[in-house]
Amino acid sequence: MSVWQPRERGWQTVWPALAGAAQAASIAWPGSGHALGWLQLVSLTLLATGLARMARLASGPFTQGRGAHTLKKAAWFGGVFATAWLAGSFWWLYVSMHQVGGLPAPLAVLAVLALAAALALYYAAASALWVHLARGLVTVRPGLASALFAALWTLAELMRGRWLTGFPWGAGGYAHVDSALVAFAPWVGVYGMGAIAAWLAMRLALTGWRLGALRPLLGVGFLAWALQAFGPVFTTSAGLGQVQLLQANISQTDKFQAASGVRDALQWYDAQLRASQQALVVAPETAIPLLPQHLPEGYWSGLQAHFAQPGRPAALVGLPLGSLEQGYTNSVVALGPQGAAPYRYDKSHLVPFGEFIPPGFVWFIRMMNIPLGDFKSGGWDQPSLAWQGQRLAPNVCYEDLFGEELALRFKDPATAPTALVNVSNIAWFGDTLAVDQHLNISRLRAIELGRPMLRATNTGATAIIDHTGRVTDQLPRFTRGSLTGTFEGRHGLTPFARWAGAWGLGPLWALCCAVVAWAFWKRQRP
Repeated sequence: MSVWQPRERGWQTVWPALAGAAQAASIAWPGSGHALGWLQLVSLTLLATGLARMARLASGPFTQGRGAHTLKKAAWFGGVFATAWLAGSFWWLYVSMHQVGGLPAPLAVLAVLALAAALALYYAAASALWVHLARGLVTVRPGLASALFAALWTLAELMRGRWLTGFPWGAGGYAHVDSALVAFAPWVGVYGMGAIAAWLAMRLALTGWRLGALRPLLGVGFLAWALQAFGPVFTTSAGLGQVQLLQANISQTDKFQAASGVRDALQWYDAQLRASQQALVVAPETAIPLLPQHLPEGYWSGLQAHFAQPGRPAALVGLPLGSLEQGYTNSVVALGPQGAAPYRYDKSHLVPFGEFIPPGFVWFIRMMNIPLGDFKSGGWDQPSLAWQGQRLAPNVCYEDLFGEELALRFKDPATAPTALVNVSNIAWFGDTLAVDQHLNISRLRAIELGRPMLRATNTGATAIIDHTGRVTDQLPRFTRGSLTGTFEGRHGLTPFARWAGAWGLGPLWALCCAVVAWAFWKRQRP
């Protein structure tokens, strides 16, 4: 039996850890917040190079000691890469658990690492399975071996994004919101972009960086350029709209304190909402931090009466709704002119631990001082708000991380949203890269679905994003103020909105499984 020497073990840990950290940084570069697609491709190529080396060195049946040893190394290599990548992507969970929730620092660090390591198991399994299947393909069928890696890696991404409520934050495709690969976003979405990047990474790893081997990279680059320069335009203008987005900048430690955050929120938002002269004014998630029945007498009814007057704008306001008997929801309510149909959106994709407690984790929650709600989930296909020729589709906090769920609202082109409205409160995570990462996520959703995204947040990034993913206006972060600007709604469906609205991510699952089955069949043939 071969022995894993200390020097080899160090190489198998340090190398993928550095590559994984680079992938995390590519999603939003520290300091600038820019997405770096080239860095994501390089980091994944480093992982692919290590796995390709293992596949080439493996020989004999995997029941033999050497084969089993290589399989374990591949799983470790991919698992370390993914753990470093994921922990580096959402390390800011430490802020919510320790600085906001009061969980002791060592336990908060351990919790972040444990979550990253648990999610990394998908990628560890994908890496080991690729080495197992590709050792007979890497030399004779490098194209198929590359497609197999892309399929297995994408399946791991899909599993992370869907199973156990899903947490796809930091998916590799988000690094390409400003790269050439973004041309594929309206066609295949963020997971498809990640699959293309994974195919390129393994192709480069198997063939090297010789000029001839760069043909796949050049081919994809040319296709992306052609799509951007000459590709079809899927959407048309639905007219211009005026909007005012509010940002109170109330720290999470004060947000639910009656003598500070609650008082400030009620006073400031009341004044801003009443003073707005725009056609639409939007206040962020839980801008009103109390249930209507717990607000000062006349507060909520006064706002309703104000916006019910003729000539007033419409307002979208985030607040909790419900009762102990009926259950609670994290909601967005529309306030508008008298006679307008009542409108309410209830958050459908709830946050584990923050909006519901997974079974068996009550002990963990009790260690933190975080105000939690036992919320109910809203429907997946709630209607849009019709207002002045636009159809506005709200989504709350990290719901814009799930493009396939937003796409459900595009099943019927006649009622599809013309604009998306995200209301968020990520003050839970302080002044961290979570703000930049979430902005890049919203930008990619806008490109996938071909719709502008209006973002009203508590601390940032409050912004107007057009249907091409370009930030047209943005409020300085961690300041109190309002952002007034213009957006252009859009009609029509992108290919992604069309197929994801009809079948969700099923086509991607099916395609990836078909590639794996094809590779397995080809490997069995002499």
